[in-house]
Amino acid sequence: MADLPSHARVVIIGGGAVGASTLYHLAKMGCTDTVLLEKNELTSGSTWHAAGNCPTFSGSWNMMKLQKYSSELFGRLAEEVDYPMNYHRTGSVRLAQNTARMEEFRHVSAMARYQGLDYEMLGPNELKDRYPFLELHGLEGGLWDPDDGDIDPSQLTQAYAKGARDMGAKIVRFCAVTAISQLPSGEWKVESEKGTIIAEKVVNAGGYRAAEIGRMVGRDVPSVAMSHQYLVTEEIPELAALGDKIPLLRDPDDSYYLRQEGNGLILGPYEWQATPHWLDKMPDDFSFQLYPDDLDRLEWYIEQSCARVPILGSVGVQKVINGPIPYTPDGNPLVGPAPGLTNFYEACVFSFGIAQSGGAGKTMAEWIVEGEPEWDLWVIDPRRYTDFATKRYVVDKAVELYQNEYAIGFPHEERPAGRPAKVSPLYEKLAAKGAQFGGRGGWERAVWFADAGTQPEVALTYHREGAWYPAVAAECKAVSEAVGILDMPGFTKFEVTGPGAADWLNGLIAGPLPKVGRVSLGYFCSERGGVVTEMTLTRFGEDRFWLISAAAGEWHDEDWLRAHLPADAAFTLTNVTPRWSTLVLAGPKSREVLSQVTESDLSNAAFPWLSVQPIEVAQARGYAIRVNYVGELGWELHLPVEAVAPVYDLLWQAGEEHGIRDFGMYAMDSLRLEKGYMAWKQDLASEYSPLRSSLDRFIRLDKEAFIGREALLKEKQAGSVERFVPLVVEAKTADAPFCSIVWKGDRQVGLVTSGGYGHRINKSIALAYVETDLAQDGEDLEVEILGERCPAKVAVSPLFDPKNERLRA
Repeated sequence: MADLPSHARVVIIGGGAVGASTLYHLAKMGCTDTVLLEKNELTSGSTWHAAGNCPTFSGSWNMMKLQKYSSELFGRLAEEVDYPMNYHRTGSVRLAQNTARMEEFRHVSAMARYQGLDYEMLGPNELKDRYPFLELHGLEGGLWDPDDGDIDPSQLTQAYAKGARDMGAKIVRFCAVTAISQLPSGEWKVESEKGTIIAEKVVNAGGYRAAEIGRMVGRDVPSVAMSHQYLVTEEIPELAALGDKIPLLRDPDDSYYLRQEGNGLILGPYEWQATPHWLDKMPDDFSFQLYPDDLDRLEWYIEQSCARVPILGSVGVQKVINGPIPYTPDGNPLVGPAPGLTNFYEACVFSFGIAQSGGAGKTMAEWIVEGEPEWDLWVIDPRRYTDFATKRYVVDKAVELYQNEYAIGFPHEERPAGRPAKVSPLYEKLAAKGAQFGGRGGWERAVWFADAGTQPEVALTYHREGAWYPAVAAECKAVSEAVGILDMPGFTKFEVTGPGAADWLNGLIAGPLPKVGRVSLGYFCSERGGVVTEMTLTRFGEDRFWLISAAAGEWHDEDWLRAHLPADAAFTLTNVTPRWSTLVLAGPKSREVLSQVTESDLSNAAFPWLSVQPIEVAQARGYAIRVNYVGELGWELHLPVEAVAPVYDLLWQAGEEHGIRDFGMYAMDSLRLEKGYMAWKQDLASEYSPLRSSLDRFIRLDKEAFIGREALLKEKQAGSVERFVPLVVEAKTADAPFCSIVWKGDRQVGLVTSGGYGHRINKSIALAYVETDLAQDGEDLEVEILGERCPAKVAVSPLFDPKNERLRA
């Protein structure tokens, strides 16, 4: 057993598959001054009882990359580290009982093929060829993934551990961490049952115990332990007679997986009676332990699976595994910097930790050694949850997620659990007016408005169907022809003020600062030149700014800014987000409406486009910014939270004679697509530079210095491999979902990052990254939408009002 050293560059807390993978990948990158501390024995948490399934399938572009990497690693790891493992690449079939499921499979298959995975769509009879014990009732078809399979979780973990040890890393078992504190030097003092170790960096890989580790450093990790049951059958003669293992089978519409284990089968349902545990207190030690069996919860799923694969019901149950699996509110793990802390990382709360362990370890090692990972993994970044992720929210969302583990991620589904978390002062008023809400960064925002007497049913479909679609068209029409008002609570706002503020900001952004009284978009790049974040820079004085960004990015952006603050800064950075809210007033009649409630001069001469001024509306004082995300004449009114409701009422009264209408996020998204406005962490990502994102007009490479300048200079000289362009698509009833594939003839040449219908131009739009030589106006391409290639043409951005005459009106 290894002794505890006094110091290490990195300490990893937790010896499951993810912690061991992180140790291994750090060592592979040359970081071997590392120590892994494990409370009990390696794998003693969720790893030891995991089923060990290894899917590559994911509806998330970068999660698919992460799982694909794991699958490729598993194929070579045993040889790399000289540690034999039971790894079976059996392939898998996923069943589809309805058209929507087949559409999902076609979409994900296109994503997979673009990443080099050989997915294949199957008809019912082809399913029977791959899985001979299958009954075909109710099936429309399915999906074949040849790289799916299963691995022994304990052997995998031990292989990671051996590889890491062989390269010089240390593992100390039976060494529970008891306290963690940060020293003035920025290093971490990690106290354990075997002594104290000083670490430059710490990784919380505590699995379902991650919240305990978090509390030691004042971090509330959004996690709950859910009970996941699977049963293992006795030996089935038909399987014993085969010789080879049959493929893994998943029936997402009935919510279970079925795979061979020895000569029996494992049945693992995700049942509706999802059961969280340890809501009051976790036991001091639960190593290698399970919950009592609770098969009554699984009765319906057992019946469905036995009807689908009758040999399953031909034998008895050998054993039942009912163990804790940690869940976040969205089911994705936490991998990356812990919010508000320096040199402290999280690689924890994995619901599918075996399949994701390889990619997660790689990503975590890149964060630590290189400062950023290869892929933009915002979907697993710990900072995606801010203060709204309370215990109640986490539990409610985790239960909902478990119940919907295999559910299709439809573009206009707004699941209700854990909501409302944060609401605007207008929430009740808008609800009474027919607002249908969605959660955005914890905030309730109206997504569309149902007319009186309209049944606001949820259209679970990829298509332009349901009451929301004509309602959104009407909202877009009002904004385009009259005036619309949008409640936008939760914008992230930082105030930077004091001597040196301008110089500091100038060294962070890739473009110029706005002049006093003006606003501009600022792009903050990493050293590699990727876009870290986008903020609206509002300049009130020589050294006084507001930085405005997405609600979801609050903790992410604050971490970035504070990490780059000079130690001797004479200026201050203040998060003023809670004090302010925003109303958007937009449309050709917005000036007439706003002029009725304020004495401010709103003329072009006095208040030009892209400028900011203080404004008074009745008893409220705030700021008006002549900018918006919809491409019409209009203003963002930034107001103290307590003033939002009375100002809204005044604007509504003034606007009634002008045809004012509430609009929501779906309409805003349609309008912004027509203008080619980009969405953070959707169109903008750290994998794309601002040059690749066609943001050249915001970049000044002749500036003396800013973060990422050298990388951008190299790219400018070499030429970008891709460019961001709008495509006008001859779509039918469905627009291009996120991550649809762009084709030129028989070549895959690009990726859609946003798609939707433009109601002002009456066309389907896709915003996409395509190969540079094809990013030319008029170029004929195709976009694959749910398995069907639709003609598309590259256009010049913006598609609507190309000269911005309406914005300048």
